[in-house]
Order: sequence, then C-alpha cells, then structure tokens
Amino acid sequence: MTESDNQKTNFAGTYFDRDSVLRLARLANIFAWASLVYYVVQAIVSLLTFSLQLARGFIVLPGFTDFAQQIIWMLQPAVPGLWNFIGLQAVGKILLIFMDMEDNTRRAARNK
Repeated sequence: MTESDNQKTNFAGTYFDRDSVLRLARLANIFAWASLVYYVVQAIVSLLTFSLQLARGFIVLPGFTDFAQQIIWMLQPAVPGLWNFIGLQAVGKILLIFMDMEDNTRRAARNK
C-alpha cells in the first residue's frame, strides 16, 4: 500500500459532514451510557426502598410469589433501559461503519 491509501479521503462530493457524523456517533454513545445509568439507578433505588420497607415492617408479603412479583415489578423498568443502551450503541457504531464503507468505496474507485 502506498501512503495515499492509508490517508482518509476528503472528497468534496460527500453528502455529509464527516465531523458532524463523528459528533453524532459520540453523542449516541454518551446518551446510551446516560440512559443505562439512569435505569440502573432507578432499579437500585426501588430495590433499596423495598428492602427498607420490608425491614421496617411496612410491607408484609405472605408468600414467595408475592415477593418475586414485587422484585420483578421493580426490575421491569431496567429492560427498556437496556434496550435503549443497546440501540444507541448500535446507532453510534453503524454511523462509523457507514463512514468507513463510504471512504473505502471512494478509495477503491480512485485506485482503478
């Protein structure tokens, strides 16, 4: 490979601004982590509140199924948070992959 093959092409005919796509990918990753942290903190606070209520005797659960139902009910909001995290991470990575594909396509067309 020559040195020009290793350099990124800055073809003026692209339909996007490279820096704005990189900024959008970075923002998607930041929002993914923020979303995950928010939902994990929400689940932890719910579990801690439930355990304090049990310890202080504010709630009396007659059986295991009642206890399991309460735990599942409190962990349920974490599932959409996990899907948000996965989806936003995927968007960030897909944007970078598309930029690499476009760059490689232009480089291959120039080398012919």
